[in-house]
Amino acid sequence: MNPITRRLILAGAGMGAAALGTSLAWRKLNNSPSPAAQAFWSQLFPGPNGGQLDVARLRGQPLLVNFWATWCPPCVKELPEINQFYLEAKSKGWQVLGLAVDQAEPVNAFLKKTPLDFLIALAGPEGLGLVRELGNPAGGLPFSVVFDETGEISWRRLGVSRLEELRQLAKN
Repeated sequence: MNPITRRLILAGAGMGAAALGTSLAWRKLNNSPSPAAQAFWSQLFPGPNGGQLDVARLRGQPLLVNFWATWCPPCVKELPEINQFYLEAKSKGWQVLGLAVDQAEPVNAFLKKTPLDFLIALAGPEGLGLVRELGNPAGGLPFSVVFDETGEISWRRLGVSRLEELRQLAKN
């Protein structure tokens, strides 16, 4: 093999390796979740009846997270529609998590009167800090966030979420 051909082959192999490395680095950079999403996925929340929920186990499928409280009338109003959404969308891989910015006792009393089919956990008063990190600087309730299959935030809603609006999310 002549020296010029050898140099061209080596240069081509070097450029190919560089392109592959750049591609892998780009992919890793673009797949890493935002700081807000990372903060969410590292959380452990107590359940209303004890135990803990590691939200990392919910990653990989679309997840609607609804921050609510028993003392928040708009929150209480939207929960039946969120429950209906869950019943309709779970067969499509959707998960729903209700994070109560509340204490266990009022949440358990509420759930006895209004049973919900989706996961419920307690964010407590600290949940308002998480709400702010997830894109709701005022910390108002109710607040809903959708995480896509990659764990990234794809939708936010401050205020009451309507069933039709949620159904549209599941169609996309």
